[in-house]
Amino acid sequence: MIMQDLGLVSIITPTYNCAKYIEDTLKSIMSQTYENWEVIICDDCSKDNTKEVLEPILSSCDKIKYLCNEKSSGAAVSRNRALREAKGKWIAFLDSDDLWAPDKLEKQLNFMVNNGYHFSYTAYSEINSEGVDTGVRVSGPKKVSKFGMYSFCWLGCLTVMYDREHVGLIQISDIKKNNDYAMWLKVCKKADCYFLDEPLAKYRRGRVGSVSTHGYSTMIRWHYKLWHEAEGKNPVAAIFWTGMNLVCGVFKKMVYLDKE
Repeated sequence: MIMQDLGLVSIITPTYNCAKYIEDTLKSIMSQTYENWEVIICDDCSKDNTKEVLEPILSSCDKIKYLCNEKSSGAAVSRNRALREAKGKWIAFLDSDDLWAPDKLEKQLNFMVNNGYHFSYTAYSEINSEGVDTGVRVSGPKKVSKFGMYSFCWLGCLTVMYDREHVGLIQISDIKKNNDYAMWLKVCKKADCYFLDEPLAKYRRGRVGSVSTHGYSTMIRWHYKLWHEAEGKNPVAAIFWTGMNLVCGVFKKMVYLDKE
């Protein structure tokens, strides 16, 4: 059965030293039941053999575009550059060590088009650094308004999709961490975000250097920088929203994180 063409999906994939994982990530995209997509990889000057791993894939699939920064600049700069290159009606995100279910795009597009949504996310499961399921499933609120998005980053980056024709071009400040959250804070000003309650992606937890390996004090500092530097909030407001994120983070673990 051929699925109706609902428009081109531009998949944003920043990468840095992910040679071990990126082939599997791209295979999960190339296996999608919805076939009208493009991938824009922006490599932040990887020091491993990422480019060598990519070469045979790039030569065999003209829907994957490879960019490389002139100097190592961070994920925010890489995502911004990829977004400027995107041609699709829809924007989706998949980091270079995560995976999608084969019907992820198909189900999410139908969910959005059938309901008239411009911004959505889905549930996801977690795998460890070796790709083994950890038994953790992460969900979220059915609807995330602007206030809800300010309160916490409920969305897993690997599950997000938005309608670029409605939202417009998103570009974020050059912050080193929480840059995906910085994007949702801009998108939520244009559209509420709706939740598709199916685990359509797999998040790789525990890879060296990933956010999931850092402690709470470090993450608090990153949140404060997000609100104060990227969002331009005064120190009191930045502290308030950082505190809200801490409280809602505990709530998420209690309500939206299931362990087998």
